[in-house]
Amino acid sequence: MFIGDLDKVVNLLLSLSGRLARVENVLSGLGEDRSLNEKRKVLAGQHEDARELKENLDRRERVVLDILANYLSEEQLQDYQHFVKMKSTLLIEQRKLDDKIKLGQEQVKCLLEKLQPERTSPFPAKCKMIRQM
Repeated sequence: MFIGDLDKVVNLLLSLSGRLARVENVLSGLGEDRSLNEKRKVLAGQHEDARELKENLDRRERVVLDILANYLSEEQLQDYQHFVKMKSTLLIEQRKLDDKIKLGQEQVKCLLEKLQPERTSPFPAKCKMIRQM
């Protein structure tokens, strides 16, 4: 149960952080926009709530660790701690990679859209010129 909650809270924090960053980037580029400012405030509040959830989860982790210390060997306990730490680290890394993939796909889409009009007019003329030579 703790591990499942850890996944959910870490993913929530990552999602809200990303959404908040995107809204702030748009706001800085556009200037003042009431609806975007409102969205930023809502996301900032949700992000703060998620941080509080993470703090509560960290306290629960310490309680779980104390309980497990009574039942596991020192090596098993260290393995468990490593597992919990790596799970969060890998979730964060996965989110970063997903964001990079998404950004790359958006960049490719934008490049293709910008190249599309150029392909319709200049290239046929160049092809005709090459044939004439």
